[in-house]
This record gives sequence, C-alpha cells and structure tokens, in this order.
Amino acid sequence: MDITSKIFIAGSKGLVGSALVRALKGAGYDNLLTPEIDQLDLTCQSAVASFFQEQSPEYVILAAAKVGGILANNSYPAEFIHINLVIQNNVIHSAWKSGVKRLLFLGSSCIYPRLASQPMKEDSLLTGTLEPTNEPYAIAKIAGIKMCEAYNRQYGTEFIAVMPTNLYGPGDNFHPDESHVLPALIRRFHEAKMAAAAEVVVWGSGKPRRELLYVDDMAAGSLYLMNLPGSQLRPELLSYPKPCFLNLGTGVDASIAEIAGIVKSVIGFEGKIVFDSSKPDGTPQKLQDVSRSRALGWSAKVLLHEGVEKTYAWFLDNIDRFRK
Repeated sequence: MDITSKIFIAGSKGLVGSALVRALKGAGYDNLLTPEIDQLDLTCQSAVASFFQEQSPEYVILAAAKVGGILANNSYPAEFIHINLVIQNNVIHSAWKSGVKRLLFLGSSCIYPRLASQPMKEDSLLTGTLEPTNEPYAIAKIAGIKMCEAYNRQYGTEFIAVMPTNLYGPGDNFHPDESHVLPALIRRFHEAKMAAAAEVVVWGSGKPRRELLYVDDMAAGSLYLMNLPGSQLRPELLSYPKPCFLNLGTGVDASIAEIAGIVKSVIGFEGKIVFDSSKPDGTPQKLQDVSRSRALGWSAKVLLHEGVEKTYAWFLDNIDRFRK
C-alpha cells in the first residue's frame, strides 16, 4: 500500500479496529476511512454500496463484527449469525464491485472443529463439528472465508483473511457478562482486590487451554499481509484450493488456571482462586499452527505476562467507563 492509499477500516472503534488504526497511523498512513455507525450502518446494503461508490477505497480491512464470550454467544445466537453474515456480505460484495485492490477479512480461531487436532492447521477447517457454545458465530466467520475464496476464484480478487487466536489488549470489552476470558478475569480480580475479597470464582474447571494474542501484534500481522507483494501472497493465499486465510497467533497456549494465575499476580490479588466446574468449559484446547504465517515472514512479539501488564494498565487508565 502506498502511504497515501485510501484505506477503509470497517469496525474501526472496537478492540481489533482501534488496534489496526493505531498500527496504520504509526506507520504513516493518514488517508483512513473510519466512519462511525451513525455515519455508516454496515448492516444496510444500500448504505454500504453508496459508501463504496462515493469514497472508492483502494484497500479494505473488515474488522467489524458482533463478538462476545461464552455467555453472550449462548444468549444471542440469532444476533451473532445474522449481524455478522449481513456485514460480511455487504462489505465484501461492495469491495468487489468498486474494484478494491486488496481486502483483509478478520475471522476467529473458533472456525475450527471443537476437537480439531492440536495445533490447528488451516486445512482442518470443515473437518468436524464446531463448539456448540459459539457455533452461530463460527458459521458466520466460515462463510466470510468462503466468500473471499469464491470471489478470488471467480473474479481474480485479492481477498484474504486472517484467523487471530483469542485477542486481548487496549480497547477490550470488560463487561462482566459479555467479555472474553482475559478481560473478564482482569475485571473480576481487580474488583476482588478492591473489595479485599477472600476468593475469585472462575468459570469451569480451569483445565481448558487457550492461546492468547496481544491485539497490537494482530494489527502488525494484518498490516504486514496488506503490504506483502502479490508475488509472495499469491502462491500461498490465492492459489485455490490452498486456504485463503492464515492463522495469526503465538503458537503457545496456557490453561485457564495458568492464565488466571498470571492475572492474579499482575493485579496483586492476595486471595484464592476457586473454579466453578458447574459452568461450561467450552473447547478443551485452542492452539493454532502458525507455521504458514511464520513462513511468510511474520511472528508475534508480545509475551503473555507483558501483554496482561499492558492491558491492566490500560484498564486502570480507563476504569471510569467500566464502572457499573
């Protein structure tokens, strides 16, 4: 991408989108299209079509999505599949119609089968049943991948995708009921520390393993792929039937119990951790094989303990917005 290229970041205000904007601005890109929801409703087909017609972005990063943890996915399955499918369909189709040079679709590691072989390789997609607690969201993301693939095959587009593992960092959602595991733990341990509580209850057995990626690492990997020359990109991501997406992760995981221990240490909570085994564990393990992204020249930099420290510092700086 030229430094003056017009780049549309769909979903620029969320955890993923804000990190992408930080990365782009930090690299000197300033011709960014970052409309708020009151300026562009991505679920409205005509509004999205008009936006592309009027603005003619050269590059698109599709980070907009309805996201949440186990409770949110279980509570609002219809919203998770409907909203995500509609946004993807509108943006990807309009990007093709307006002649966008390259599009990057942000997916999720939940696309893989619940019992996929570990670490999960890109070619394990659609080889088994999904995790029931987030199946509607996963199906929407799989559809987005397949839509990119189909447009590449039929129209010769450069529509690629990345599947980040579990993301965390500045701008995360710390809602007590609708957040992912790490921000939920940070808030829970912080509030327990402030209340001098004797214990913190963590959902599940503590045994499931999760790979966590600091969100600014994800943004760096995404920008790297947007700038990768076509001669390097094409053989790996645009040569069907090779998957048109890459895993983005650290290649290292930890148990929920270990993650809770790191959060407890960073926050300085002195009580004990209690695991509530009556609550769902979710997928037993989610570790990605990151060999393809490394072969293309990118790897994550931020280790988990450092990332938790940075995320907790951001939480403290912005704590007023999280008060009930």
